[in-house]
Amino acid sequence: MLWASELPIRYSRKKMATRKDNPIPKTTRGKSANYLPTKSGAGMTAKGVAAYRKANPGSKLKTAVTGKVKAGSADAKRRKSFCARSAGQMANFPTAAADPNSRLRQARKRWKC
Repeated sequence: MLWASELPIRYSRKKMATRKDNPIPKTTRGKSANYLPTKSGAGMTAKGVAAYRKANPGSKLKTAVTGKVKAGSADAKRRKSFCARSAGQMANFPTAAADPNSRLRQARKRWKC
């Protein structure tokens, strides 16, 4: 663990406190929605991803791959990786796997897994 005095200059104490004290709100309704509701596919919106990247500089978070992609492209690899990871979640959480309206199942449907 790094102490505040050992941090690189680009990280100020104020910025670190701001990130920790002001998490991104998990809203699914209205103009400030950062997440999609379960019925709409259960994932982060583009606005939510932008808010996360603003709060976490250097982040490479992206939105879901929902469209048609060429085989072997970067997006196809991201989709394959997500589907593999979420398949493990299906094994670990059988109640979510059994419920067709769970956030896990809806997200997999949105990603076309």
